[in-house]
Amino acid sequence: MALQEKLDKFKKQQEKCQTTLSSIAASKAAASQKSASHGSANGKNAPHPVKFSNDTERLQHINSIRKAPVGAQMKRVIDLLLETRQALTPEQINQACYVDIKANKDVFENLRKNPKVNYDGQRFSYKSKYGLKDKTELLQLIRKYPEGLAVIDLKDAYPTVMEDLQALKGAGQIWLLSNFDSQEDIAYPNDPKLHIKVDDDLKQLFRSIELPRDMIDIEKDLQKNGMKPATNTAKRRSAAQIQGISSKPKPKKKKSEINKRTKLTNAHLPELFQNLNNS
Repeated sequence: MALQEKLDKFKKQQEKCQTTLSSIAASKAAASQKSASHGSANGKNAPHPVKFSNDTERLQHINSIRKAPVGAQMKRVIDLLLETRQALTPEQINQACYVDIKANKDVFENLRKNPKVNYDGQRFSYKSKYGLKDKTELLQLIRKYPEGLAVIDLKDAYPTVMEDLQALKGAGQIWLLSNFDSQEDIAYPNDPKLHIKVDDDLKQLFRSIELPRDMIDIEKDLQKNGMKPATNTAKRRSAAQIQGISSKPKPKKKKSEINKRTKLTNAHLPELFQNLNNS
């Protein structure tokens, strides 16, 4: 009986504690809601944590560009003009690549005098060697240079010039050949007037003509037909005789063969004498 009374008493205490805790939680929630509504009524929001500037890296980058050598700053501007192909004011250039032309007189003057830059008094723009706009103008220019036009001088004419060169080559309108000295490509016009069809009979007749075996006779035939030979074999041969150089190649010496009369000093290596002649 005493145990049952203690259990009942413990249960009542638990219920009382639960009620107290619920009351405390309710009062805190009401206080928080009242504070929030009071702040909204006064037009005030909760304070945000203070954030420092996150622009430091960009400012350091701009500073390093403006302290760079004049040549490095000019390259940034010329690359910008080449890429955009637009006429830009100094303010637009400064905004795009952080080079302050107005504040740096050396950069300004060198850009104004640069052969790759055009300055009209207000704006800077890129100036290529040949002012071309499209494939049609490109083909017209190449046809004006039958001796060939260096591709390196055409690369910056307009953005798609290299693709147009390949297209003209594929269409058979130009030739792209490499220079043996500089290893650079040269563009040659392929004149459509030169596309002549030759009959097979004429080709066979041309190939059946026998030329003289002696180069002197070939040179004489060229002179008879009013052409100047590129070589002078008679002069070259006489000069060789004066210097004691024979124009005829010397006969090769016959390689001596080993026979039984030859004194053998490497008799301990019999495999060397497998082809010994019986003479």
